[in-house]
Amino acid sequence: MQKPEEIYFFGTCLIDLLFPKAGLAGMQLIREAGVRVIFPRNQTCCGQPAFNSGYRHEALDVARALLACFPRDIPLVVPSGSCAGMIKQHWPELFAGEADEKQARAIAARTYELTEFLDKVLQLELNDLGAPMQIAIHTSCSARREMGVADSIEALVAQLDKVEVLEQARKPECCGFGGTFAVKQADISGAMVQDKTDSLRATGAERVISQDCGCLMNIGGAFAKQGNQPPATQHIAEFLWERTHATD
Repeated sequence: MQKPEEIYFFGTCLIDLLFPKAGLAGMQLIREAGVRVIFPRNQTCCGQPAFNSGYRHEALDVARALLACFPRDIPLVVPSGSCAGMIKQHWPELFAGEADEKQARAIAARTYELTEFLDKVLQLELNDLGAPMQIAIHTSCSARREMGVADSIEALVAQLDKVEVLEQARKPECCGFGGTFAVKQADISGAMVQDKTDSLRATGAERVISQDCGCLMNIGGAFAKQGNQPPATQHIAEFLWERTHATD
């Protein structure tokens, strides 16, 4: 699609509660590209936790409240492959047969994950102002498999000429979070994040970058529990804003 004049920005629960700087950075990157950002104040959850746990009626109530926040025919940008995937892939199913199915399908069709929007729609050009750094990238399962936008985070980081990406041995594997999966299958989740953190540590990267806050929370929490000077974790939006607005 062509560059729009304005977009809706859905902050997500984890951005709101735990990673506000990532949300602000995402909006700043879009504004700097000349696009007006609309952030509806009444937005809440997309309904994914209830949906994934089988509570479809409850998920529909939550999703319907969020749907009402985005009435206009403009793109919806989401700084999370997981939440973007819920709206784009699962809202049509969730709203099937409902009076507002048409509106849900319409917003699903114009929903973009943030890195996809920056890379494919805005075609953002980045000037790296930061110091040389080595990083590792973790692409969330939702961004990779559900949204099919794994290449966008790679393309954006590739523009940063002072940033070296160190490849991890378990690059396409899940970190073990999976939302409610981490609660329902705690032992399996713990084993998966151990494999993932071992792989990331082995690269020697200074920082781990991802486009999903759930993954960052899981990986960062595991690192903190393990100790031994782990790499820092950071959302891609915050990382890009930092690299392109470095100060002395």
